[in-house]
Amino acid sequence: MTNVNAIYINGLGNLSPQKTTDSSRFLDEVNRVQSNRLACIEPNYRDFISPDILRRMGRLIKMGIASSRICLEDAGCKMPDAIITGTGLGCMEDTEKFLTTMVRNKEELLTPTSFIQSTHNTVSAQIALLLKCHNYNFTYVHRGWSFESALLDAMIQLRNGRASTVLAGGMDELTNGSFEITRRLGHWRTKPADTFDLLKTTARGSIAGEGSAFFLLSSAPGDNTYAVLSGLHTFNRKASPFALPRILNEFLERSGTSPGEIDLAVCGFNGDTSSAGPYKELTGSLNSAGIAAWKHLSGEYMTSSAFALWMSSMIIKNQRVPEAAVIRAPGSGAIKTILIYNHYLDLNHSFILIRKP
Repeated sequence: MTNVNAIYINGLGNLSPQKTTDSSRFLDEVNRVQSNRLACIEPNYRDFISPDILRRMGRLIKMGIASSRICLEDAGCKMPDAIITGTGLGCMEDTEKFLTTMVRNKEELLTPTSFIQSTHNTVSAQIALLLKCHNYNFTYVHRGWSFESALLDAMIQLRNGRASTVLAGGMDELTNGSFEITRRLGHWRTKPADTFDLLKTTARGSIAGEGSAFFLLSSAPGDNTYAVLSGLHTFNRKASPFALPRILNEFLERSGTSPGEIDLAVCGFNGDTSSAGPYKELTGSLNSAGIAAWKHLSGEYMTSSAFALWMSSMIIKNQRVPEAAVIRAPGSGAIKTILIYNHYLDLNHSFILIRKP
C-alpha cells in the first residue's frame, strides 16, 4: 500500500568534481586534488544537446541539462509534471560576460545572448524548452536555502496532488571572477589544500566547489526507487534562542522519528574552523549514529546540499558508505534512516531526512 504522504526519489543525475554521472558506480574511485577550488568533471555534452544549440549555451546551462537528462533517463520518465530548481548565484559565466562586454564597449553594441542567459531561471527554462514541457516551472534563489526551497516546493506540489512527478535540482557554477571575489572575503583556503586531509586540518576557509544534481521525485514508488524523502526543515542562525538540539528534536518529532532511529548523519563539515561548531554540536547529540561528510568531495557552494542528497540516496540504495566520506562508521545493521544537516556561512541551516523505501 502506498503512503500518500511519502515522496519517492526515483531517479538521480549528478555532475560534480567526482565521477558521479554513472549511477551504477558509487564513488569507487575518488579524485584526490591539491587545490583550493574544485571543478566538475563534465561529460561530452553532445550526448545530451544538439551541436547547433550547444555552442550558444553557457556552462551552467549545459551542466543542468545534462544532469537533468541523466536523472530522467535513470527514472524512466519522459515528461515530468513540474520542473523546480534552486541556485544560489545562477549563470555566473554569462553574467560576467555581459558585464565585461558592457564595460569594454561603453554600453554600446551589446549582444543580448549573455544577458538573456544570465538570468537565474535560464536552466529550468532551457530544460523545459528541450523537453517541450509546458508544466509548472519555478526557480528559487535563496542563497544557502536555494535547493531546499526547490525541494519544499516539490513536496508541496506532490502532497497537494498538483503533480505526480517533479524534476527538482540544485546547481551552481564556479568562475574565476566569483572565486576571486569570495576569496577576498576569506571563504577559501589561502593555500592549496589536499582534499583527503581537508577535514583533518585546522585553518580558516574551505575549498570552493560547484555542481548540478537533479532528482525525480514522485508520489509513487518506481522500479528503481532510491529513498523516501520524509522531512525537510530550514532555519536561521538569527533565530532566538538558537538551540540546535531542540530544533533537531522538534523536527524529528514532526517527522515521526526519534534520534535513536538515525543510522547516519551526513554533515556539511568543510574544513573551515569557523563553521565547524554546529556540526560538532549535532554529532555530539547523536551518539549512536554514524557520521559522514561530503564537502571535501564536492567543495563548498550554496547548493552543495544537492550533492549530499545524491550521496545519501546512493548510500541507502547501495547500503554502503564510501570510505572517503566516513568520519564515524555506522553500526553493522541496515542503513534505514539518514539525516542531512548543512549550513551555509552559519546563517542558512537545513535538515533533510530520508529513509529506506
